[in-house]
Amino acid sequence: MTGEWFAAGIEYLGVFACAVSGFRMAAAKRYDIFGAAVIGFATAVGGGTLRDVLIDRPVFWMQSPNYLVCTMASFLFYILFRRQVVKFGETILLFDTLGLAMFNMIGIKAALGSGCGMLVAVIMGVVTGSAGGVIRDLLTQQPPLIFQKSELYAVACLLGGATYAAGVALGFHDIAVQIAAILVVIGVRTLSHARNVTLPYAP
Repeated sequence: MTGEWFAAGIEYLGVFACAVSGFRMAAAKRYDIFGAAVIGFATAVGGGTLRDVLIDRPVFWMQSPNYLVCTMASFLFYILFRRQVVKFGETILLFDTLGLAMFNMIGIKAALGSGCGMLVAVIMGVVTGSAGGVIRDLLTQQPPLIFQKSELYAVACLLGGATYAAGVALGFHDIAVQIAAILVVIGVRTLSHARNVTLPYAP
């Protein structure tokens, strides 16, 4: 039961965080309220939708209204605390990083639960974590962050996935390993942004 509660918690937190990052990006681009809602929703569910299609399982947000409710709650949060969110200059980075870390772990667990091997699960973690951000960037006419040299994005997911795989192989408690993987993604993304740690350009 503890594991189920933990899984649900990180999933809803991921939806919430990604939706807020989408709302904030849309607002920064001066989209109207409907456009912002669409972009927030697409950011929140885009990665998980692509993952579910790839591993041939029912699309997660179509199985429960809770994800739509969570997205609406995040929209209400943004409207109520918009000034505070805008005043904090790194809002998009903060919520995008949280969403990236949470959805990366959700994608790994979903793939494993569907019978995929660990390598495929790690790849599905990257897909789940990053695809929503790609959709957000495309809808707001931004170059997708995952393809830019400015900071580590997909690499953070890969390192988080590797941390989870190593922890499982060594027999550590699953929730502890999930927390470690989430912290690795947050740490790598934050360090990359703060210290300008990037991959080299393609030759």
